[in-house]
Amino acid sequence: MSTPAETLEALLRRQHPEQTDPPPFDPADTPAEPPPLFVTWFAEATEAGQPEPHTLSLATVDPENSPDVRTVTLRGADARGWRVATRSDSRKGHHLAATPKAALGFYWPARARPIRIRGPVVPASPEESRADLHARSTGALAAALTGHQSAPLAALDELADASRAAWRTAEADPERDVPQWTVYIVAATEVEFWQSDPARRHLRLAYRRPSPDTDTWTKHLLWP
Repeated sequence: MSTPAETLEALLRRQHPEQTDPPPFDPADTPAEPPPLFVTWFAEATEAGQPEPHTLSLATVDPENSPDVRTVTLRGADARGWRVATRSDSRKGHHLAATPKAALGFYWPARARPIRIRGPVVPASPEESRADLHARSTGALAAALTGHQSAPLAALDELADASRAAWRTAEADPERDVPQWTVYIVAATEVEFWQSDPARRHLRLAYRRPSPDTDTWTKHLLWP
């Protein structure tokens, strides 16, 4: 195994936040609820050229309360919450069945803006999950049909054979149902918007509500 020209520690010391002027953000001029502000920031990240702004980190805990995290894609956001999707028999599906709570993390360097979200999780209706699956690409349907996510893989040939079979099915029957495919709604009780600042005077605006059953949010600033 080759040795890198620099140690990891040296490489890390050379990393610095991009020193750009922060975009305008006045916490006093923000909506009473977080979803509209999220949509605004998402649109601004897209306009700024942020690659794949719909990707996020999804954190769950397993039945032994050990944390886990992975990168997924956002399927939507509205007053109900933020939506992600996976097979219910995947590792994260098992986690959410055992402990229906999650945290989401977005980071958009093009605008120097992270967003943190957490709250209880509820599955969407089978009809909504089915509609989500069939709004995706043929490749996404093939991946959902392949299944076995996170299970041990004996050989790459096994994956190739299963994937080819799933692609044939997806192309021949684009309306094929995958009953395990599930949209999960993170019904946020906490949402934090972070605007980074080169002088390290970061602006942090936190929204909170006692439960998803109430539409009343409070918001306040946090120390960076």
